[in-house]
Amino acid sequence: MYHQKMFDSTTLEDKPSIQELHQLAMKTVGDDLIAQGYEFVAVNSELKKDPQFVCKKDNQLVFVVVKACIYPSNPKDYDSDLIEKIKDHASKHEAVVRFAGVGFARADHYDLPLVKSKPYAINYEGLQKI
Repeated sequence: MYHQKMFDSTTLEDKPSIQELHQLAMKTVGDDLIAQGYEFVAVNSELKKDPQFVCKKDNQLVFVVVKACIYPSNPKDYDSDLIEKIKDHASKHEAVVRFAGVGFARADHYDLPLVKSKPYAINYEGLQKI
């Protein structure tokens, strides 16, 4: 059986950085939080500084951890050790923790590398109770 390989000749400059993907994920989640009526208390867009959003809704403080990933990684998968640390911190503030995983893929073909010059698909299903 013959298998045709797909080659991608994009340049390194055309591939989004980890920081750019993180910013896109934060925008996606931030827009969702606004649409749901959350009030922002603090926003941290720095990589590896969690939580990214501290919000309030109905007098409940909410810590939101945002993670960006590229297909085929599952955006619903999270680092349980990190989440436990955030939960410990949240409990001191009577806050709840939510996880927001955002997956990205190239819209025209999920198996090709994600590039800035092509449309992309977003896989985001909202805040995940953990």
